[in-house]
Amino acid sequence: MSSPAAPRLHSVTCASAAGLHRMAYWEWGDPDNDHVLLCVHGLTRTGRDFDLLARALQDRYRVVCPDVAGRGRSDWLADPAAYVVPQYVADMVTLIARLNPARLDWLGTSMGGLIGLGLAGAAVASPLLRPARGPWGLGAAPDVPLGRMVFNDIGPVLDREGLARIADYVGQDIRFDRFPQAVDYVRSVSQGFGPHDADGWAALTEHVFHEQDGQWIKHYDLRMAQPFALQTPEALDAAETLLWQAWDHLPMPLLVLRGADSDILPAAALKDMLARNPRARSVEFAGVGHAPTLRSPDQIDAIRRFLLAD
Repeated sequence: MSSPAAPRLHSVTCASAAGLHRMAYWEWGDPDNDHVLLCVHGLTRTGRDFDLLARALQDRYRVVCPDVAGRGRSDWLADPAAYVVPQYVADMVTLIARLNPARLDWLGTSMGGLIGLGLAGAAVASPLLRPARGPWGLGAAPDVPLGRMVFNDIGPVLDREGLARIADYVGQDIRFDRFPQAVDYVRSVSQGFGPHDADGWAALTEHVFHEQDGQWIKHYDLRMAQPFALQTPEALDAAETLLWQAWDHLPMPLLVLRGADSDILPAAALKDMLARNPRARSVEFAGVGHAPTLRSPDQIDAIRRFLLAD
């Protein structure tokens, strides 16, 4: 079956303490392929960040790229306090149940990596969510058949200065009269994405600003900055402890991507990640900070080689 040149848009209904919400997701490749790659974006981004990667992998996977709640085509949450990783993990479990994959590989950029780490930690601990059996000797037949995992410029260490930089602009109500102004803004706050040409910056802006009443506005619910801004040092320390516990026990092959200039995943943290989990390997990209956009051939090739390795 030939694969489409553009993704299909679907949605799934998820639950929070405040009620139901719809999570949109973009799907590439053969809809009957039961080998799924789930790609989850960063804090203020959308599932369309993975368009080029999805096109490169749709011959082997059904590639699914959700817009996390409050972003893109998904519903906003009734209670902004629910814009936290545990809610996102619950939404992903609902999505995975809808997809019903025989095997699920995961790729998460920044926040998407934290969601994946939370999901995988639950999978290891829960009798209902177990990693898939594979050549690396994992457990019994699963309900969520986790395979390989890619963490894009994120890990169990939550760098305070890097998080503060992101928090500075998350809740700002930025509006522009013309799309090129939005492109210039995205370029100014996203220098960590590394070098891109004019078309690249336009593509990175296209799905994170939309036109409303003659102005270009951010695609996401600005209220998601509220729980983000309320994180205390003590809460971050506790979160790091849980993330490290999950990371240390992940039994599947792991790939960590790092921008060489990243202020979110320090080099020392990556070194600790590789030392504490022998199933992990890493690739670093020069001239990039937080986070690699997975649009360049070298970045896409590194992911493809890892995911399709024997």
